[in-house]
Amino acid sequence: MPRTIWSGAISFGLVTVPIHIQSATEDHSIHFHQYHLEDMGRVRYRKVCELEDREVSDAEIGKGYEYAKDQVIAIRDEDLENLPLPTAKAIEILGFLPWESIEPIQIGEGYYLAPDGQVAAKPYKLLREALARTERVGVAKYALRGRERLGLLRVRDEAIVLHTMRWPDEIRDPTELLPPPVDVPEEEIEGALSLMEMMSRDDLDDPEFQDSYTEAIAKVIEAKREHKPMPQAPEPEQPGRVLDLMAALTESVEKAKASRGEPTAKKQPAKKAAAKKASGRRARSA
Repeated sequence: MPRTIWSGAISFGLVTVPIHIQSATEDHSIHFHQYHLEDMGRVRYRKVCELEDREVSDAEIGKGYEYAKDQVIAIRDEDLENLPLPTAKAIEILGFLPWESIEPIQIGEGYYLAPDGQVAAKPYKLLREALARTERVGVAKYALRGRERLGLLRVRDEAIVLHTMRWPDEIRDPTELLPPPVDVPEEEIEGALSLMEMMSRDDLDDPEFQDSYTEAIAKVIEAKREHKPMPQAPEPEQPGRVLDLMAALTESVEKAKASRGEPTAKKQPAKKAAAKKASGRRARSA
């Protein structure tokens, strides 16, 4: 069972829902440690006090805020647990918004909200049903890990999910990153739409959406452990220079059709295709 990260309550008007916050995701990545390559001894980081020049234990370490060069304010965990905030032990819902009104770049890590005992079952189900029927999400404030945060509550199956959110003023304006003004012909837009249609999926249940990197790392580790030849990386396709965007879109659509086993258009010889294109232009000008 996932470990409880935070315990408190959802504040929904005058309705209170006691809950536990639990992680909604798992990390399946392969992690490495640092070693001294000469003798493979483990390399560890030691916590040393700069004034006493000695290693200190975790029990001796606490938080501090450097108010000035010669003044550090010690902050205890109890100080943070008893912050003068209404959100210190509550997820306070501020309002309900349409899902499409939320800027996705603001949305972060997801957590499951589990009802805290039988007394929380009915109000939990009440909030879950209200969110599902209105197809809205709740936006809330809460305090976690030393700071007040903005959160988003939504429904996933029978559970309520809490997503951390960035504050609006933390999102950078992308204006300076935009390309210079350029005209895109309607023909090319239609080509892009055709390619998107061919690449459409109903869900992520496909081998393409699996973590190939972790699988490759596991193969490398196994090969070295068994003293076998290292697995060979496939030759990457060299991206060509895009000179004709429409031609690139058309070829991409044909490749997508072939990968799905659908019939593809027969490729015309270059001279014949050019003649047909020129003929079409003359007909339009006439």
